[in-house]
Amino acid sequence: MSLHLFAGLRVRDFQAARPWYERLLGAPTSFPHATEAVWTLAEDCSIYVVERAESAGHSVVTIFLDDLDAHVAATAQAGSSPMSARHTRTAYGRPSTVTPTATSWASAARRSPPADRR
Repeated sequence: MSLHLFAGLRVRDFQAARPWYERLLGAPTSFPHATEAVWTLAEDCSIYVVERAESAGHSVVTIFLDDLDAHVAATAQAGSSPMSARHTRTAYGRPSTVTPTATSWASAARRSPPADRR
């Protein structure tokens, strides 16, 4: 089963924060420019730091799976069960799922947003 992790960290001032992230993670590996950069920490594991003053301190974590059902089954076998999630829209109008725990994304990822939120 393949799993890819992509975490997005929002900062108030990217130019001020960048030296700290470079000391922590090394030089950015992809797309460095004035307001964002990506660091690849390991195969299939990246951190994206972006300037977003209005939501600084908040983060976004995306996990890509090649077989969601197998991962849900493995998670359930380990004693954790998916729970419900609330669907919203991003600032750009794209569907998004807000999940309260790390295990809730599985059930949410299989559902489409309600018709009134598409």
